[in-house]
Amino acid sequence: MELEQLRADMIAAMKARDKARKDSISALVSAVKKAGIDAGCREDIPTELVDKVILKELKTVKEQIDTCPAEREDLRAEYQARYDVIAEYAPRLMPAEEVTSYIKEHFAEELATKNKGLIMKAVMGDLKGKADGKVINEAVAALCR
Repeated sequence: MELEQLRADMIAAMKARDKARKDSISALVSAVKKAGIDAGCREDIPTELVDKVILKELKTVKEQIDTCPAEREDLRAEYQARYDVIAEYAPRLMPAEEVTSYIKEHFAEELATKNKGLIMKAVMGDLKGKADGKVINEAVAALCR
């Protein structure tokens, strides 16, 4: 995802007077800009960084939904709307089956050791941002049994 696309979508949401969508995209744009400044690439923010920030924001909103009290349906609905908007921009992550086959194919030597820490270290370097860490951890744990 490109920052310019997010900005264009934010402007479209403003014109459509869709406040919830505009607020969600605006929060994404702010988070991406901040990450760009922190990374030292204020003007030309790479797509990988944008995707990383989107995934982080998606995870944050998911946690907000999970920890929201049951009696606060209004707040839960707001979080869910934000989650739905951010999920539209999130990059597609590899499913568990694909992760397992990738690990078997590319990390056969590490799998032979049955050392989960060694395998995770090698795999996370390759699949960071392409697959969810929890899915990777579950796949490695299943293969080490």
